[in-house]
Amino acid sequence: MASVLVVDDEPQIVEVVAAYLRREGYAVSTAADGDQALERLREAPPDLVVLDLMLPGRSGFDVLREMRAAQLASAVIMLTARDDLVDRVTGLELGADDYVTKPFEPRELVARVGAVLRRSQAARPAAAPEPAIEWFDLRVDPAARDVRRGGERIGLTRTEFDLVSALATQPGRAWSREQLGRHAFGEDFDSFDRAIDSHVKNLRHKLGVRPDGGLYIETVRGVGYRGARR
Repeated sequence: MASVLVVDDEPQIVEVVAAYLRREGYAVSTAADGDQALERLREAPPDLVVLDLMLPGRSGFDVLREMRAAQLASAVIMLTARDDLVDRVTGLELGADDYVTKPFEPRELVARVGAVLRRSQAARPAAAPEPAIEWFDLRVDPAARDVRRGGERIGLTRTEFDLVSALATQPGRAWSREQLGRHAFGEDFDSFDRAIDSHVKNLRHKLGVRPDGGLYIETVRGVGYRGARR
């Protein structure tokens, strides 16, 4: 049974979302503010966090920063204002996996939760272990779902790993943003180009530069991105 933490300061939203999630078989815990959320996360990190960004006191952005700084592997779906593109981009750049805009249909949120958890291979055993990929000085290991340089692990979110795995597996292939989105988010990917751009920006920052000084992820003008080829 997958576990979900719902964080929102509006009791009615928490009650409705929790009820819908429990109906689908999820184990649900709740928090009304950022401090409570971090306390729950430290006690028992859930598989996924539904995180409102506009919380009293410590904001959802603060919670997200602390989660990623601590390399907590929980997936995050953020709740944002409908027209606030800046919040969505900022949240994605901080390591959120997906977003849902307010007001929303509870069934839509439940569907997004299921989609994010389904694409997480960490939550289910793989049919057969895939061999690790040696990509320049990086080792991309699909079985362990991590990327290492010189034996040292590079902390990536689940979405970031899915993207870098695709790019490293087929270096030189030009991927459109939609193709990358569907690879990372599944066939129900419904987002905007800036979401992929935000994740790629994060990846470039975390991966740094290749030994020859180039980027691991190259921009293909008018198309999208490709993994560098030797």
